[in-house]
Amino acid sequence: MLEPHRPPAWVESPYLRSLIAGGLAGTTVDLSLYPLDTLKTRLQSSAGFARSGGFRGIYAGVGSAVVGSAPGAALFFTTYDTTKRWLLSRHSIRHTADGTAHAVPAAAGWAGSEALVHMLAASLGEVAACAVRVPTEVIKQRAQASQHPSSLSALLHILRQRHERGLVGVWRELYRGWGITIMREVPFTVIQFPLWEALKEWRRRKQGTSTISALEGGLFGSVAGAVAAGVTTPLDVLKTRMMLAAEKQRMLPLLESILRESGPRAFFAGIGPRVFWISAGGAIFLGSYQWASNLLGGTEEL
Repeated sequence: MLEPHRPPAWVESPYLRSLIAGGLAGTTVDLSLYPLDTLKTRLQSSAGFARSGGFRGIYAGVGSAVVGSAPGAALFFTTYDTTKRWLLSRHSIRHTADGTAHAVPAAAGWAGSEALVHMLAASLGEVAACAVRVPTEVIKQRAQASQHPSSLSALLHILRQRHERGLVGVWRELYRGWGITIMREVPFTVIQFPLWEALKEWRRRKQGTSTISALEGGLFGSVAGAVAAGVTTPLDVLKTRMMLAAEKQRMLPLLESILRESGPRAFFAGIGPRVFWISAGGAIFLGSYQWASNLLGGTEEL
């Protein structure tokens, strides 16, 4: 009889599992779907699709994605899993072997809801991940929109501004669009992750098991990602315009400018590639994470 898979001793830490599985998932999804991300960025650019590069050089800026994918996703999942694990254990919500959840009444009633726990954990994870993701996005999107020939060129252009604007100016340029990115990512993840967790819980109950396969995790990730992507497309358009603007712009004036010049339809520019990209990305991202987590000995139990 074959022995059940046992992970190596050095990955027994749940924090290390989240770090490794998250980093692997982030790199896998960003590299595999990078061309779609480029096309979406160019569709949303105020310069227009053709002037931003059209179908040429769809891997422009991939260097920044390679550098930022793993640490950003690792930060997200380490924060998400740690927060979720702490809150669920603190309020005695546990999955039993048959896949059902049992909760002991807690002093803070709101935390007794698993959906709210997932929302809070995912929101904190996104804030942590954006510390890496925002500078990566700024550099990547400027290369994607043909403002610079490469990620390195875009980064050097920002760093050279130190002589005129100082280190604070460079910092602000690298984190341009931080606020709108948080405003986009938190609603997105508040939709995606509770839905993903709910679909996994439904499957566990139906199967009478506490485990979820990588294929199931990927399928549910695809559905959750598509729903969240469609709802948050207007915020994504606003974030892209802010990052690509020649000068830093405030959100409300930019919002009014887009409405005045292009009308409400502009806020759904690129919705097709975005929904397809994130639906496929959700399958790859969360499927890869589930696979790596299972391989490293992760379980759905606390």
